Formats: sequence, C-alpha cells, structure tokens
Amino acid sequence: MLRTSPKISDLFFTPGKPPLVEISGKLAPAGAARALTSEDSRRIAADLIGDNQHAIDNLKELGSCDVSYSLPGAHRFRVNIFMQRGSCAVVMRVIPGKVPDFESLHLPSELEKIVGLRNGIVLVTGPTGSGKSSTLAAIIDKINKEQSYHVLTIEDPIEFLHPHKNCIVNQREIGTDTNSFAAALKYALRQDPDVVLVGEMRDLETIAIAIETAETGHLVFGTLHTTTAASTVDRIIDQFPADRQAQIRVMLSESLKGVISQTLCKKAAGGRVAAREILLSTPAISNLIREGKTFQIPSIIQTSRKLGMNTLNDALLELVEKKMIDPDEAYMRSVEKAGLVASLKAKGLKVTLTTE
Repeated sequence: MLRTSPKISDLFFTPGKPPLVEISGKLAPAGAARALTSEDSRRIAADLIGDNQHAIDNLKELGSCDVSYSLPGAHRFRVNIFMQRGSCAVVMRVIPGKVPDFESLHLPSELEKIVGLRNGIVLVTGPTGSGKSSTLAAIIDKINKEQSYHVLTIEDPIEFLHPHKNCIVNQREIGTDTNSFAAALKYALRQDPDVVLVGEMRDLETIAIAIETAETGHLVFGTLHTTTAASTVDRIIDQFPADRQAQIRVMLSESLKGVISQTLCKKAAGGRVAAREILLSTPAISNLIREGKTFQIPSIIQTSRKLGMNTLNDALLELVEKKMIDPDEAYMRSVEKAGLVASLKAKGLKVTLTTE
C-alpha cells in the first residue's frame, strides 16, 4: 500500500529509475525499490486512470492527462500522467487531508476582506507548484465557515474536499462531471451560485465567461500562471482580439477585486513558505487598468501598503528578516532582482549569488 510522510510533497514514477519522492525540493528514493520498467509505469498509470474516459482520451490525443486519486482514510493526490520516449511517466502531488487555514499558510489578515465580498473576480496566480490551490482552499474554507452561500467549484481535478458548513459547496470535476471549464461556467448561473471557483482560466472563452459572471453579481475566483499582478492584468487583456481589448479593460477595471501572485520558497530550516504579491482594488488601480497603464501598477502597490497591498520584493524581504528564508533564496525567487538586492543591502543583508 502506498504510504507517504508528512514531509513528502510529490511522488515520481518513470522508467529506468526507482520510485522517487520529493522532500523540501530534493528528490530521494522511495525505499529500496528497484528501477521501474516501461511496463511498470504503464501499469501504474492504468491503475490511477481507471475508467476515466476523459483522461484516457487526453493521454491518447494530447500525451498527458490529470486525474485525482484517493487512498481511503489516508491521502489524496493530484496526478499528472504523461508520455515520454514512448512510455508513461507519473507525477503525484500529495494533497493534505485537512483543508489549510489562513494561519497555517501565513496569509495576511488583509485578505480576510475578500471573504466578505459579494461580487467581482479575485485571481490567485503563480507558476505550477506555487501553492495556488492551497491559498484558494483556505479562502473557500473561510467563506464556508463565515458566510451562507452556494459555493460552486470547477476543478481539474478536484483537490481539497470541502464539507458543507454554513455554505453549500458543490464541487465539479472536469472529465467526470463536466467536459470543460468553459462548458461548466456557461451553465453555472442556472445553478444559482453565489461564489464560483474556476480551477484554471486556460482559454479566451473561460476568461470571458468568468469576467461576465463577476459582472452579474457573483464572486469569482480563478487562477493563472503569471508571476506578478501587473502581468496578470496584461495576460487577461492580451487574450482578447485587439478590437475587444478596450471593452475588456473597462470590464476588468470594474470587476477585478484582487490579485494574489505567489511563489514558493525553500525555508532555511526546511520545508516551503509562500511569498505573495498582493494587489487590491482601489480607484487608482481601476483607472490604470481602464487607461491601459498597467506598467504603473507596481508603483501603486509599493505606495499602498497601508491598504494591505504588498510587492513580491517586500514579501521576500520580510521573509528574510524573519529568518524564514535565506537572502540567496529571495534573490532566486525575485522578479525585480536589482531592487531586492538594494533593499537587502540597506538592511545589512548580502546576496552571495552573482548579481551581474
């Protein structure tokens, strides 16, 4: 039976190597198992996919697929199966059994304002594996405890399981309960939700419907693979044809309530911690989006810390000052490295990596 330690974040199965686990960003053998053959990895993949026809079709047509997998009474996993050199490889991300809360994720108290919103769109962004799902799960759980709403999630696959608390929480999985994010969103309003979570805003149709849903008086949460708040706004607008971009700027300026852009850092003492850039809606931010001046957004974030906003560099600097991460790790995770080096230097802290 598959067992995992609380410190393990991922499991890897690939031909030519024994099963491996990832602990604090480093790979290690999973016991004394032998190297897997192509047949071994194919059998593992088939067991994980089961009779999920959507996953079978995606693996055949696209070369990869996502599924969820549960061990009764134990762990849940988000699984990606993909083809490489004619064989299957499998990566399994461990999903904690308990839905994380604000405290365990070190989410700033300013984000609690999001829980009280009645409409608009909130985006959690960052690269794959940056903890977006955990942040969203904590926000949904807080809404579930404190509000009395119908919460509808659309996920690929379902990760954290949300029991009904003060809210009704219905969770739909791509491939099992619906064909696509766009298809699920298209009919979501007939299901009378107050809150809609879109696991990933992958395409123009999904993004357009999500913005329209937010505009019609619903609170929408979504994710994008962008690294900063400003690039998130640009990515959304750039998805649309040039003749629609002015209209989308206006719609987004009115509906966007916040962007949480995060990256996962290695803690000095082991483990991981997220550094987060936070943008919250203000008249100044709305005007910049409407006027196409998103390049000025970082300056507004920088000067709006009292309102709960935070740049990524400020978040990284704070983690260094708390001795949670090393200066070199902060440097590696920073998008604007020169500014971070200057801030660290002003605090008497030094980066040993090459900064040229």
